Amino acid sequence: MTLTNLKMKSALVLSFLAFTLFSCSDDDNGSAGEGKAQITVSITDAPGDYDAVFIDVQDVMIKTDMDGTDDEGWESLGDVNTGRYDLLELTGGVSQVLADVDVPAGYLGQIRLVLGTDNAIVVDGEESAIAVPSAQQSGLKLNVNQELEAGEHYAFLLDFDVEESVVRQGNGGFSLKPVIRVSAQAGASSIIGEVHPSDSRSLVRAQNASTTISAYTDLEGNFKLHGVPAGTYKITVIPDVASNLPNFEKDNVVVKAGEMVDLETLFID
Repeated sequence: MTLTNLKMKSALVLSFLAFTLFSCSDDDNGSAGEGKAQITVSITDAPGDYDAVFIDVQDVMIKTDMDGTDDEGWESLGDVNTGRYDLLELTGGVSQVLADVDVPAGYLGQIRLVLGTDNAIVVDGEESAIAVPSAQQSGLKLNVNQELEAGEHYAFLLDFDVEESVVRQGNGGFSLKPVIRVSAQAGASSIIGEVHPSDSRSLVRAQNASTTISAYTDLEGNFKLHGVPAGTYKITVIPDVASNLPNFEKDNVVVKAGEMVDLETLFID
């Protein structure tokens, strides 16, 4: 199922991005039941220089106990939106919700993203399979280590970095060694804005000494950077080379915890 079809069926229109890591639904689905917390798990993507990168999502699992072996204590979230997703459609602020469920309050150690075998990459119009190393076939394990409080809503954004995750092999094939940044949206912030002119898609990057988050603009020039930690950032807009437009920079953008910073319209001369 393509992302476009999924949007038409579910009316999930999530602007951004790339999560991101680093893009996430914040719809109000009601209060979690007594003794439970609500969690939303979404995926988004940092940019990559390919036509498409498909991942075959089969399940999302969580590990809540602190004891036992690495393969013990995993539980499926259930009601997972499984499917084959093009990560490069999850940029410019778009994110895909994989699960939105209630779980028992308490410790959440890890999230596991379970992939199937139908993973592929498209380069210059040609699709090739992506091999998943045997060590990761049981699922991609992502550390969370967070205490979930009853009645609270936690949104976790799994932000793929496609450029770092896809490895070209010596035989000309490709393998998937995912680089994923996990951001908890409770207390995390976002940066939004619009790039003008919007004739072509631009790369927007927020960067400081410890964090770099990027996403492409959509076709109207809008962008959203998900899961931005509090801090002061330099914003760089890199237009498509074919546009012949210069880069744009904006310094000292201050982001506070839990807020959305609107840069409004960034004009590139």
